[in-house]
Amino acid sequence: MSRDARWKALLELLVERGRLDVEEAAAELAVSSATIRRDFDQLAEQQMLVRTRGGAVVHGVSYELPLRYKTARHATEKQRVAKAVADLIAPGEAVGLTGGTTTTEVARALAVRSDLTSGSPALTVVTNALNIANELAVRPQFKIVVTGGVARPQSYELIGPLADGVLGQITIDVAVLGVVAFDSAHGAAAHDEAEAAINRLLCERAERVIVAADSSKLGRRAFARICATEVVDTLVTDTAADPETLRRFEEAGLRVIAV
Repeated sequence: MSRDARWKALLELLVERGRLDVEEAAAELAVSSATIRRDFDQLAEQQMLVRTRGGAVVHGVSYELPLRYKTARHATEKQRVAKAVADLIAPGEAVGLTGGTTTTEVARALAVRSDLTSGSPALTVVTNALNIANELAVRPQFKIVVTGGVARPQSYELIGPLADGVLGQITIDVAVLGVVAFDSAHGAAAHDEAEAAINRLLCERAERVIVAADSSKLGRRAFARICATEVVDTLVTDTAADPETLRRFEEAGLRVIAV
């Protein structure tokens, strides 16, 4: 296992459990205790965790993995969800994409659609995510609009009043939201309140709103609400989602697509 893969696995375990012992982590990853101690020390230097005697705990009370460490989590489900979301977008539309791993996959799915290889433009993409803009900017048939703002290292998203200024001047056909949590009673949410505010404004500027979320995000709550459930038109998730959870979304008036 490479160091990068090992670090991703360690951080995912830490998010799930809140605390990890060296011996426990070594057994889980089938590596030596010395390797885990070295990994914990290096991750602590990057402020990715807090080192304890014999192990590590999550960094802070509102812990969020940076985007680069999330890409392997539920990867297959996210790709299926992303393709289904991309299929809901018509040529020529103006699409808003928030940051996140699932929306990044949506951008990639749009980039390879055969009916979007030409046009003037084939799509207009509005995003506050630097990584999404970077991936799509090489597609001359796409018009890319990037909001201003201050870059948030965890998600590569631009946030703050500069982003508000751009989004306040435009309208879009569809907003695609990546979320940390989506609950039928409490709505869509993110970890960070500034990120949630930008995502909320993107929803307000859109004719319709799609939440793209793998099943691990459903029925959960997070610190900062993006929007109420009734603002969302369509939920696209994977088939591992709990049927009762999906039923509650449908009762709330959403179109639910499980792939």
